[in-house]
Amino acid sequence: MDSSTCPLDYRYGRKELKDIFSENKKLQYLLDVESALARAHAKLGNIPQKAADEITKKATTKFVKIKRVNEIETETKHDIMAVTKALSELCDGDAGKYIHLGATSYDIVDTANALQFAESTTFIQKGLKELRSTLVNLSKKHKKTVMLGRTHGQHTIPITFGLKMAGFAMEIERHLERLFECKSRLLIGKLSGAVGTGAALGDKALKIQEEMLINLRLGVEDVSTQIVCRDRYNELLCILANISTSMEKFATEIRNLQRDEISEVAEAFEEKKQVGSSTMPHKRNPITSEQICGLSRIVRSFIIPAFENSIQWHERDLCNSSSERFIIPHSIILTDWIIYQTNSVFKNLKIFPDRMRKNMEISKGLPMAESMMTTLIKKGMGRGDAHELMRKTSLKAVRLNKSLKEVFTEENNKLKILNNNEIDNALNPDNYLGVTEKIIDRVIKKLDR
Repeated sequence: MDSSTCPLDYRYGRKELKDIFSENKKLQYLLDVESALARAHAKLGNIPQKAADEITKKATTKFVKIKRVNEIETETKHDIMAVTKALSELCDGDAGKYIHLGATSYDIVDTANALQFAESTTFIQKGLKELRSTLVNLSKKHKKTVMLGRTHGQHTIPITFGLKMAGFAMEIERHLERLFECKSRLLIGKLSGAVGTGAALGDKALKIQEEMLINLRLGVEDVSTQIVCRDRYNELLCILANISTSMEKFATEIRNLQRDEISEVAEAFEEKKQVGSSTMPHKRNPITSEQICGLSRIVRSFIIPAFENSIQWHERDLCNSSSERFIIPHSIILTDWIIYQTNSVFKNLKIFPDRMRKNMEISKGLPMAESMMTTLIKKGMGRGDAHELMRKTSLKAVRLNKSLKEVFTEENNKLKILNNNEIDNALNPDNYLGVTEKIIDRVIKKLDR
């Protein structure tokens, strides 16, 4: 019987990301670091090249098995000692005695973490680029699809659906920039021993560290304690939380626009078999968008323990270790999944331009009050007077349940400022979109690659 208790095991997350954080892959990262350490020692003449070659040959999960590592850890109560002992058991000759030479456990662990970060954030970047492309395509397709803008949940002035999507696409672009910029600070390893002095490595400590990390294609921690400085991890967690928050923002917009009383967009729904409710047969719920929102809150919640992990006793304590076993894989796997699901929502989104037009009629022309005001100003009326006229006209239209056009026409008959054609033009939403198309074109030019 399956005894899984974590939803990542059976419900959320893509296989590719979960594989990166699997027990077997984590072991391989640790072995990669140990073999790189041996090669660095050999290059500097500290150990025989033959020993380094043997360690490198055996430092793979093809030879070193999780089962054996776990057996040793049960006895030693130390995970890295279990790895080094399991590896040394498999090495021919005296190669085993050179494994882990001069290193402390977190030289291996934190450097392996950096290898995980490198691989996993590449997937996140790819997912963000795919979502960006989806949003750019929607902004192109719906450049002229007019809809209501809304602030405070109220009707404002017209925008286009393409403008909304262009704004989302630019938000994704900024996240890609943040993730790229973060990598120079994130993909960092260390080989500096128990408290950062490199004492156990001798006079060549800095060169050994440099050689090991060049081999692994990682940067070097400038000044470490026993661990890589956790402000680096905090930056990643904040970026993941920021990305997830954007996904929740986008998903919340879909959920709101899918409300029955709005119905301007909707998540795709498999009509043949999908069920919306166990009791209400008519329901077509935005379940993927709701999942995105729920999981984004989990990612954000990891910021607090991540920051607390940065507060170490002296050169380090062990409080961060158990916490990070949850924080790091869950944050990255869930963020990738959230991005993937968001792309699915927007790629298959149902969009209803006719309903967008119809919803503009609900307020009986009130969203065009600003347009009318600017038209009056162009005809010579002062800005303050024009605003006051349209404010009173709008309130009167609401009070009498009349259209803005009806009430304004009554006022205009007294003032004789605008002709009928000018009134109609001012009340046409297509005429009051400002530089929307230019803004969208600028975004498309920048991001359509």
